[in-house]
Amino acid sequence: MVEHDAFGATREAYDAAAPLYAQMFRGELRDRPLDRAMLSVFAEAVGESGNGRVADLGCGPGHVTAHLAESGLAAFGVDASPAMIGLARGAYPGLRFDVGSMAALGIADGVLGGVLSRWSVIHTPPQELPVVLGEFHRVLAPGGHLLIGFSASDDPSHPTQVFDHAVAPAYRWWPDHLAVMLRTSGLAEVARMVREPRPTDRRQFREIHLLARKAG
Repeated sequence: MVEHDAFGATREAYDAAAPLYAQMFRGELRDRPLDRAMLSVFAEAVGESGNGRVADLGCGPGHVTAHLAESGLAAFGVDASPAMIGLARGAYPGLRFDVGSMAALGIADGVLGGVLSRWSVIHTPPQELPVVLGEFHRVLAPGGHLLIGFSASDDPSHPTQVFDHAVAPAYRWWPDHLAVMLRTSGLAEVARMVREPRPTDRRQFREIHLLARKAG
């Protein structure tokens, strides 16, 4: 049976784009000092909990998973695209990468010190996002941290906005609205970073990193 749902369509689109995507983004952190700084804050917060096990959800070709591992975390990656996971395993054979869905993670309850969702929720239809956030909460241990990155909506009266993504339909979120959704899911905001678009950015969207914590 052919899948016509958003998850299936996005997975197939990323399978097709995987080699080009890996080539374009594997070295992206070199030019993003603020992103590296926020990942360092996340790594330190997770390390302080004593549970360094972290899932990079929507890991793509695995470059950020590898960055987290270099920071001393027991990081592994999960992605819906089998092609992306194949590339990640080839590039980083010492790390674990699994095919999976953020809406139904094959991870036990409360075992992770951290969850990274870096631009991986942007293809989730708004009505399905609470399920994904609920999964983030479920797999985190008490006191565990979530770092979620996304593109910001520019109108608080329209907290979600569709935009033209090169791979699959995608959504921007008003930051305060998403912070409320996190809180409703049991994840309290700890900090946020807002990065204004650079003149060279193809999309002139603000980028948001929200750090949230599950109650301990």
